[in-house]
Amino acid sequence: MSNPRINKRQRELDKKARADRKRERRIERVADAPETRDPSAPVDEQRTLAALAKLHEAYEAHTISFEDFETAKQELTSQLDI
Repeated sequence: MSNPRINKRQRELDKKARADRKRERRIERVADAPETRDPSAPVDEQRTLAALAKLHEAYEAHTISFEDFETAKQELTSQLDI
């Protein structure tokens, strides 16, 4: 019989690898996409703030790394008019 701890560890490693691949695809897609946001267009600040709150929750729950958190936070805060 196989050890349940080993299976769990392998599942966690696989999950992390999938998340890393997804993040890399997302970064490539964003880098390849032309800038579609018009800087003069109004931004729905409530949605941006809600997304920022969800981002903080994800970071506190340790579902995203600090680097991903900082990158996403910078993207969201750049949309706000401060």
